[in-house]
Amino acid sequence: MAHGARRDSPELPDFSMLKRLARDQLIYFLEQLPGKKDLFIEGDLMSPLDRIANVSTLKQHDVDKLYKVEHKPILSTSDQLCFLIRPRIKTVKWICDVAKADKAAGKFRRYKLIFTPQKFYACEAVLEEQGIFGDVTTDEWAFYLLPLDDDIISLELPEFFQDNFLAGDQRWVRTTGSALHLLHSLYGPFSKVYGIGRCAKMTYESWREQVEEGEKKAHQAEIGNVFLIDRDVDFVTPLCSQVVYEGLVDDIFRIKCGCVEFGPDVTSSDKSVKVMLNSQDKVFGEIRNEHFSNVFGFLSQKARNLQTAYDKRRGMDIKQMKTFVSEELKGLKQEHRLLSLHIGASESIMKKKTKQDFQELLKTEHSLLEGFEIRECISFIEEHINRQVSMIESLRLLCLLSITENGLLPKDYRSLKAQYLQSYGVNHLLSFSNLRQLGLLVEQQPGETLTVMESKVGKLVNDRAAGKLTDAFSSLAKKSNFRALSRKLNLVPKSDEEYDLRVPRDMAYIFSGAYVPLSCKLIEQVLERDGWTGLEEVSRLLNGHEFAVTGSGGADSRGKNDSQRIILVMFLGGCTFSEISALRFLGREKGYKFIVVTTAITNSSRLMEALLDNHL
Repeated sequence: MAHGARRDSPELPDFSMLKRLARDQLIYFLEQLPGKKDLFIEGDLMSPLDRIANVSTLKQHDVDKLYKVEHKPILSTSDQLCFLIRPRIKTVKWICDVAKADKAAGKFRRYKLIFTPQKFYACEAVLEEQGIFGDVTTDEWAFYLLPLDDDIISLELPEFFQDNFLAGDQRWVRTTGSALHLLHSLYGPFSKVYGIGRCAKMTYESWREQVEEGEKKAHQAEIGNVFLIDRDVDFVTPLCSQVVYEGLVDDIFRIKCGCVEFGPDVTSSDKSVKVMLNSQDKVFGEIRNEHFSNVFGFLSQKARNLQTAYDKRRGMDIKQMKTFVSEELKGLKQEHRLLSLHIGASESIMKKKTKQDFQELLKTEHSLLEGFEIRECISFIEEHINRQVSMIESLRLLCLLSITENGLLPKDYRSLKAQYLQSYGVNHLLSFSNLRQLGLLVEQQPGETLTVMESKVGKLVNDRAAGKLTDAFSSLAKKSNFRALSRKLNLVPKSDEEYDLRVPRDMAYIFSGAYVPLSCKLIEQVLERDGWTGLEEVSRLLNGHEFAVTGSGGADSRGKNDSQRIILVMFLGGCTFSEISALRFLGREKGYKFIVVTTAITNSSRLMEALLDNHL
């Protein structure tokens, strides 16, 4: 069931050091405010903080009461207030209001602001404008990276996508550069750095600056190669419905910071249960990367094996029973509890995802990816909109149609847009503007499409010049070249023969054999070729910004050979669990181990929600 790793697979580095460093720095900042204090924590920092320093750790360092930042008058009576916050103007203004209200009431308190992961000048400027800069102390908690599992590290910055790709705000580039610098200083030096995308290039440059400024320590490398990739290089993958188990759990229950809350429908009781989803969960570890169609078979076999293990008790003497209770029973009970939860979760997924509607949805998606029966696909999307099945799902399908067809015909665009606004409200006009800006939902211009223009330009001038012209074109109208990329990279496998999902033959299994994720295919091709040589046409279709740089050595040859097969992939703008499953599959096939670093875990719903007008 779960595919075993190759015997020659290298060992992954131990990332627990990242947690220890973050915890020690936070404790140091808390101790700078001696005595009892109340701690105010921004809502989206609560889950990451819990993975680093739980309540008892905070209490040990004189934190009296914990409050969630709620932008309203506070109830705390403590003389010392500590605020653990993101660098957001709104939150800083609220803290200024708290301090000014205390001053007006004649109450003297000490205030400490701990910004994470960075302290921005704009926040300090607000403190100065509001006249309380001298009344507070500020610090920067460099909590860049949170290990979610042995091979997944998150920056927990979901706003990165919207800020960078939609608003054009590059303030987080320094953060991603610093995160890479931290990994390099602990687990490097890196031998090669590959990348594609504008933000990837800026992150690389930010990291290089920090390497040149810092002191150089030679030690054995644990990570050999790095691949940086922007989310806007591949929008198709996160727009597709996930069908691997971990992806489906995220879609339906929302995995937050590596933890999921299963409700009463899963637990078969009146209580909800929070479960950590990582490789420590033996049941989950075996099914997380599996296509959902294989999961029930595995779980039923696991239940039979568990029953057999329990049945061993029969006929045991006292000594054997004592050994069984002390050594095996606790593990069996834990496995039984987890198995029950995953069976409950699978049943819940089945109810939602194996209905006729979902099968029709997958069929439509596969047709769009293959470029077949487009009129039927448009009819399905129209019906989806008019039945008001789901605002987010309808928008996702519109985007998938547009991006795979290189834009919509003007009459289709106008008709579908009008139907969407009639169904879900004219307040979504701004959503269409956001999607157009990112090239996710666009109207084909009359006359020649961009792809045709580019191919003619490519025949007239050399590739390098064509790349520069492509940049100029893309600034006028961001277009997808999905069809051309699909042909070049064979992203849509030929459907002549049956695809056996129990024995996957390539990364396409994560989408039922219909599509190999573009992001993962690029990583595979670049690693195979040791650079972008032979992929010039592909990088031109992706609007360039590709690079491959050889780093400094510093590791001994034995360590270097092992580290060369450890690849760190950094997704800038989010990454899906389906992509992580695909990279794990690729690693098993090629003898690599992939470490995924992402600004946040994403999926189609989160992507669409970030672009809806009510977020701006």
